[in-house]
Amino acid sequence: MNVSVVLCTYTLDMYDHFCEAAESVLNQTYNNVELVVIVDGTPDVYDKILEDYDNHEDMIISCNDENVGLLQSRNRGAELATGDVVAFIDDDAIADEEWIERLVDAYENQNAIATGGKMTPEWIAGKPSFLPEEFYWLIGVTHRGFADGAGEVRNTFGSNISFRTNLFEELGGFNVSIGGRKGDKNLQGGETELCARMRTEYDQGIWYVPEAEVAHKVFQYRTKVGWLLDRAFWQGYSKRAMETLLDDNDDEEVEFLTRLITDFTLLRIRNIIQSPSIARITQLVMLWVFTATVGIGYLYGYSKY
Repeated sequence: MNVSVVLCTYTLDMYDHFCEAAESVLNQTYNNVELVVIVDGTPDVYDKILEDYDNHEDMIISCNDENVGLLQSRNRGAELATGDVVAFIDDDAIADEEWIERLVDAYENQNAIATGGKMTPEWIAGKPSFLPEEFYWLIGVTHRGFADGAGEVRNTFGSNISFRTNLFEELGGFNVSIGGRKGDKNLQGGETELCARMRTEYDQGIWYVPEAEVAHKVFQYRTKVGWLLDRAFWQGYSKRAMETLLDDNDDEEVEFLTRLITDFTLLRIRNIIQSPSIARITQLVMLWVFTATVGIGYLYGYSKY
């Protein structure tokens, strides 16, 4: 089974991080891996990558004529891919060396049509003591309560997700009207919408492989309270927007919200009683603050859709 990994980038400010991401793909333990690099309309970045990587036989390098956004760039990468499977990773991520090997194992042994793995945090400026693990999804990291081991889920993160290439083509790829780095920048969920269409069409979700890890770099700005609250608001907004786009809305977020209010809150209260600390109290407070902010964003989205 041949695997193509699509990696999109667009600014020289991220070039060193792009190189780390690219090298992590090129150095996989699985042999049949092709790296497809899409530069989103930035000739300086394209020229730099050609200078450093043009002689690499396992790479395809292409540049968009103009900036078209992340989702359309990913679709372009999938069009150029030659593998039986197309996987996606971002330029601020680093794949574990066995990432592809473990995804391929799920295709071969679980009869999966799509697979994805776990996102782990790589704290660039230190881990914020106030951020509860239940809200790690705000920073693109797999959160507490996501899944109980390997199995079928609705979707994984866009930086650790893959599809059989023919299936991806049949579905028409990502819906570029959703946003990404262009268009409505606050509307999130390209992989959510695609996987919902996939479930409707094939009655099957993503096979989650927790051992297939990709580390996501969490830069300092993503650990600021203001940024996280803004992110939470627009995630709530996106949830409402997705409801209007999807015929198959399985209310996964509602189930998670219920667990936040019941299981996780009670567990945190119990831990505070047993071993009180400022950090634990702060995380409990922020759990409720983030939950409320998501709810406010959802209500705002409801007024717009």
